Amino acid sequence: MILIAIGANLLGEAGESPVEMCEAGAEAVRAIPGLSFVALSPWYRTAAIPRAEDPDYCNGMLRMEGEITPAELLARLHEIEERFGRVRSMPNAPRTLDLDIIDLNGAIRAVPDPILPHPRTHLRAFVLRPLLDVAPAWRHPTLRRSVATLLADLPTQQIRPWHDEPG
Repeated sequence: MILIAIGANLLGEAGESPVEMCEAGAEAVRAIPGLSFVALSPWYRTAAIPRAEDPDYCNGMLRMEGEITPAELLARLHEIEERFGRVRSMPNAPRTLDLDIIDLNGAIRAVPDPILPHPRTHLRAFVLRPLLDVAPAWRHPTLRRSVATLLADLPTQQIRPWHDEPG
C-alpha cells in the first residue's frame, strides 16, 4: 500500500483553486508508471499550521499500489510539485501543491529523502482523517497503532469537508 498525502492552499498559475490543484495533482500521481490507483479520499479544509493567518489548506489522501523505490517515488512527486508551480521558500510556506509519501508498502526508513513512514503522520488530523477514508485498516508501521486510534488520540484540530465554507 502506497499512501500519498495531497495538499494545497495557493491558487495555481491559471487561477485554479486549491481543490482544483489537488485534483490535478492526484491525476498526475495516478499517471506515474508502474503504480495502480486504488482510492482517493474526499477533500478536507484545514487551517494552516503553524501560521493560522495563511490561507486554509485543501487536503486529501491517495492510495496506490505497486513497486517503486522511495527515492524514485520522491523524485516523481517533486517533479509533479514543480510542474504545478511549487516553490520551496521556507518550511511550512503556503504552496500550490504538496505531495508527501506517508507510507510506502510498510517500509521503515530512518534515513532522509524520504524518511518512512512520514515522521509527522501521527500528529496531523489533516493526514489521518483522509487516510482513514482510503485505508481504514492501516496501522502505523513503527507505532503499530491503527489510524482510528491515532486520530482519536490527537488534540482537537480543525478539519471539515472542503465544500463547507470557512467561518
